[in-house]
Amino acid sequence: MGEELSIDGRREQRAVWQAMRTEATEAAAGEPILASYFHNTILRHKSLDDAIADHLASVLDHNALTATALQEVIAVALASDPNISRCMREDICAWYDRDPACDQYLTPFLYFKGFHALQSHRVAHWLWNQGRHTLALYFQSRVSEQFSVDIHPAAQFGCGIMVDHATGLVVGETCVVGDNVSILHSVTLGGSGRGACDRHPKIGPGVMIGAGAKVLGPVKVGADVKIAAGSLVLHDVPDHTTVAGVPARQVGGRVQGAPAYTMDQTLDSDD
Repeated sequence: MGEELSIDGRREQRAVWQAMRTEATEAAAGEPILASYFHNTILRHKSLDDAIADHLASVLDHNALTATALQEVIAVALASDPNISRCMREDICAWYDRDPACDQYLTPFLYFKGFHALQSHRVAHWLWNQGRHTLALYFQSRVSEQFSVDIHPAAQFGCGIMVDHATGLVVGETCVVGDNVSILHSVTLGGSGRGACDRHPKIGPGVMIGAGAKVLGPVKVGADVKIAAGSLVLHDVPDHTTVAGVPARQVGGRVQGAPAYTMDQTLDSDD
């Protein structure tokens, strides 16, 4: 979709931001009534980090913690942990590459609450790791209120994550999600009610979790797994397999490639 921004197989970080600025300039010219919106959200900022700090602060603004204070917290997190910025850019590219409804790098940044919730969580996770649990939990609460996405601040996410539609996503405290995972709406990565310590799923890289799927307990989902929509996963899932049903069982043969990239929801004879 659109112009490829690759250098030796990698998307240069600055190139993503420059593409977004170009898209914003063209959008402002094409829809003058929104010109000030594109200026305030993108064009007046010097970097993607500056823009996301301002944008998330405006979305999460509340009388308990103003946008100015929120923007400062987010900016400090971004400056302190460059990995947040790196993952954010990879998340943008994940939407651009995988979502047929996303034909611009600008789109998830401005319009997709799954992206907003995920970047807010990355800040909350940084706060949690700094021992600032109260503020991290405040971020979690505001994200839940604003986006209908409830991710515990201690949960760990890799880079290149796409949370499509996002409504109803729940992720527990000890959950770990690997790189390049795609998650649809109404997914629960939760506890089974057993165990008091490590009680939530571990999701491998390249996994696609279909809409409404529930993965419960400290189960291990291997690399490049497809979890069909509406499935209930209660046991470990081997690499390169498809599981479906309630409770989920393996169906079909070996999965080729990473389902997270193709977003193929079907269960055909090749799976």
